Amino acid sequence: MSSRDVILGRVRRAIADVPRDDTPYEQAVERNYLLEHGTRDVAGTVDLLAENLADYRAIVHRTDDEELPHLIMRLLAGRGTRYVLVPPGLPPEWMSAADPTRVHDRAVSTPHELDRVESVVTGCALAIAETGTLVLDGSPDQGRRRITLIPDHHICVVRVPDQVVSSVPQALERLDPRRPLTWISGPSATSDIELDRVEGVHGPRTLEVVLVSGA
Repeated sequence: MSSRDVILGRVRRAIADVPRDDTPYEQAVERNYLLEHGTRDVAGTVDLLAENLADYRAIVHRTDDEELPHLIMRLLAGRGTRYVLVPPGLPPEWMSAADPTRVHDRAVSTPHELDRVESVVTGCALAIAETGTLVLDGSPDQGRRRITLIPDHHICVVRVPDQVVSSVPQALERLDPRRPLTWISGPSATSDIELDRVEGVHGPRTLEVVLVSGA
């Protein structure tokens, strides 16, 4: 018997005495909580996202579609990146001005091979303003989860306002729970009992978020 069978067996025993005509869970649990806190216009929501991203020590840039390739080029050059990891569906124009050698994610790539790549550039599924959180769902412009966890430098492109929501409840309405969701709030960091902060423990040490406005 697997652990899954054991857990499901316990659940079945716990609800065995519940009448079949009992109030369905969806009706029994009230969901009248606020979907967002306060009232903001689109610009205010994007400003809040930028503020909370920076509060988590992410580096925030703002640009437009035309300038995006040149900004990515400068960010990679500033890091001295020689190899940049790109997911299979990344829009080619984003990297059109970049000089580093592009490394494409492959199933046969080992963690050791990926660790030699200094930077990764991806899109995102959503960005949540109230929490300063980026959500990746493994879509073609984001790639598999591992490519955003191993390189030390992550550039994430967010289209505003289309990919920006105010709150977590609003994000959950738009996200597909069947997708491999990765929630990112700032660069990887942890603290010990004395609150000494250590960055780059289980993900990128540097997170740069590019907020792109345009058509």
